[in-house]
Amino acid sequence: MGTVIAADKNRYSLSEHAFSAPNLEPALYIVSTPIGNLGDITVRALETLAASALIACEDTRVTATLTQKFSLKTPLLAYHEHNAEKQRPRILAELDAGQAVALVSDAGTPLVSDPGYRLVRAVLEAGYEVIPIPGASAPLAGLVASGLPSDTVLFAGFLPQKGGPKSKRLEELSAIRATLVFFESPHRTGATLELMAKVLGEGRDAVVARELTKRFETFERGSLAELAGRFEETQVKGEIVILVGPPEDKPEAEVSDLDALLIEALSDMPVSAAAKKVARATGLDRNDVYKRALDLKSGGT
Repeated sequence: MGTVIAADKNRYSLSEHAFSAPNLEPALYIVSTPIGNLGDITVRALETLAASALIACEDTRVTATLTQKFSLKTPLLAYHEHNAEKQRPRILAELDAGQAVALVSDAGTPLVSDPGYRLVRAVLEAGYEVIPIPGASAPLAGLVASGLPSDTVLFAGFLPQKGGPKSKRLEELSAIRATLVFFESPHRTGATLELMAKVLGEGRDAVVARELTKRFETFERGSLAELAGRFEETQVKGEIVILVGPPEDKPEAEVSDLDALLIEALSDMPVSAAAKKVARATGLDRNDVYKRALDLKSGGT
């Protein structure tokens, strides 16, 4: 996700943290950085950044805001999907020379909705360790304050931008019995909520978390239909996390008439469309409904 680092410029200083730069073994350190509030940086993260020979980052301008704030002198190397093939050998060369390298994203935990896993694979294949330095994470920050079930969670990242692939992806996720967590662009939030209400179900509980850890942090809670209406004409700004609760259990009486529902649907639509419609209405597995629809279409019992 993008970054706005918000903090009182006089609030944090090296003397307050009093961190040291330890000797680090040659390894790739996956360092989490704040998603907004600079106070969320950990002492271990600062120590690791200070002791590394190189900090690989998405945007050197963004990471420089952090390193300058804490007077870190470690060189920065731009590393992103557009230059990864070129820069990966430079990082591996540092490891070969016995140096430690830190990997950061613009905000939060690296590899969450970014392609850094290719670097991790390359480092592991070269025989070096990959060491996580945990910290801030927008999906987790949104989840713990959402009020939605947190025992089973699926992080779905960004949805496709185009309508057809976007609907298809939501269809694939619709029956998963987990709280779904998405990243979304602010200017697409209203349209995405409207489509979610249509595909996932209007009554499903959901939360829109905006500007997490920052000055204007907000949580909008309600059903998908309510949130879609609330954001329909709202000009949204800032970083967005959308969380959708798991589908509710359907009462047995509601799914016991599967055959009747399928027969009605099959009267004016093909098997695939009928199965899709009934599966969405009942919450049953679409493949199971499709097989039963084929049986009914062929005259089976």
